[in-house]
Amino acid sequence: MLRLTEVKLPLDHPEEAIKAAILKKLHLAPDDLIGYSIFKRSYDARKKDDITLVYILDVETTQDKRLLQRCKKDPHVMVTPDLRYRPVAQAPSQLPSRPIVIGMGPCGMFAGLLLAQMGFRPIILERGKRVRDRTADTFAFWRKRDELNLESNVQFGEGGAGTFSDGKLYSQVRDPKHYGRKVLEELVNAGASPEILYVNKPHIGTFKLVGIVQSIRARIEALGGEIRFQSRVEDIQIENGRVQGVILDSGEQMDSQHVILAVGHSARDTFEMLFDRGVYIEAKPFSIGFRVEHPQTLIDRCRFGDYAGHRLLGAADYKLVHHCQNGRSVYSFCMCPGGLVVAAASEPGRVVTNGMSQYSRNERNANSAIVVGITPDDYPGHALAGMALQRQLESRAFELGGGTYEAPGQLVGDFLADRPSTALGSVKPSYEPGVRLGDLSQSLPDYAIAAIREALPAFDKQINGFAMNDAVLTGVETRTSSPIRIKRRDDYQSLNTAGLYPAGEGAGYAGGILSAGIDGIKVAEAVALSILQTVPQPV
Repeated sequence: MLRLTEVKLPLDHPEEAIKAAILKKLHLAPDDLIGYSIFKRSYDARKKDDITLVYILDVETTQDKRLLQRCKKDPHVMVTPDLRYRPVAQAPSQLPSRPIVIGMGPCGMFAGLLLAQMGFRPIILERGKRVRDRTADTFAFWRKRDELNLESNVQFGEGGAGTFSDGKLYSQVRDPKHYGRKVLEELVNAGASPEILYVNKPHIGTFKLVGIVQSIRARIEALGGEIRFQSRVEDIQIENGRVQGVILDSGEQMDSQHVILAVGHSARDTFEMLFDRGVYIEAKPFSIGFRVEHPQTLIDRCRFGDYAGHRLLGAADYKLVHHCQNGRSVYSFCMCPGGLVVAAASEPGRVVTNGMSQYSRNERNANSAIVVGITPDDYPGHALAGMALQRQLESRAFELGGGTYEAPGQLVGDFLADRPSTALGSVKPSYEPGVRLGDLSQSLPDYAIAAIREALPAFDKQINGFAMNDAVLTGVETRTSSPIRIKRRDDYQSLNTAGLYPAGEGAGYAGGILSAGIDGIKVAEAVALSILQTVPQPV
């Protein structure tokens, strides 16, 4: 088959226009075209009065070889690459031991699924509850019906933090082996819409993710995997620099020489345990800031003009960055079109925000994090100093919010004018359990406040109305990524602890559902190959 790229058509083109464009591009007669499929569809909205759709098409013709020869100098015509996933190993009939996966977020889930598909019967340990139970606990906390459950919340439980997000399925990680395609195909097999395979910037949404996560769990179990919920790993057994197993909070000991650590970016007690055990950890950069909310209609008009609301465009997003005079960079992060700002606390007496959207993205507000990049130079000390800074800022936000898990907030106009907010305007914040207006300048370091105050008017020049007086800032956003990296070797094992495989966001190797899933596949392959090396070979 042939792949055609950069096929551009009007936004409202008829379906037959794609076939016509193929015939024109390749100079084919209609009978020479056997069929085609859409590999990717995006849009070009740089000209708001002339938005176009941009396709990558896989085409089958009767003239493939001749066309390749004729178009060999055309960068937009090539052989369709083979994206099929091929397992690197198959488990032996007698396993020396079963691999353990700690964490059932996207990374641990895909690591477990791949190991199960290769026959290695993994044991997955998840400190939280099943996804529907944790959803009930989380919504009860948001709506002030229950206290924060420290093991069942936005961060902990089946599906990981990605379950309460926009469900974005795109990433900028290098993926030469097309593991991302494997992740998307497995999600479709589990019930996601097939459109995630071809739309630009695909997403699933929280409620749809719940059913998909349940389906993947069932597949892992059907393949011989075992999943244990409410099973927090209290300790890791290490002898002579090698993992020997784990100890659960129940006291149960589980032996294994292959342990995948996929705990997510908020498993602070686990980071402390690993640090105390001497596993090599280093501090890494992350970002801090606020969530900002605007009317989604404002963002739609700025991005799409008269095409705002078009069914193929959906709710508009944005990506912004500003380099400040004080040397800091401020950028938008985890933009959630038509979404909600949510309470993402996982520790008592601390407030932290995140954003999520449903598949429809039809809530009244757009939100994103507006964050400032910081480095270990800003929090000198040992490897966990960044985690300590996160806790300090989240505790301060809890105080400013009144000590009830309400979040501190401020109107953008008041924030820029350096005056406390006392009343909301036209934008109603979506954060539950609620927002307490005041002065956010007390919630972050001075350098971060100065940088955000400089960036917001700069962003307004790109999106007219971004610095509108009534837009709402909600604090604080501190968990943009893990504050640590658990370094690993080329074989994916810990730098100084054999058999321990740090993976995903918590270990500092991913940043979202797709990249975490990709990393889970890579680490699962490494574990499978390592296990095979321990199996005696027939003479």
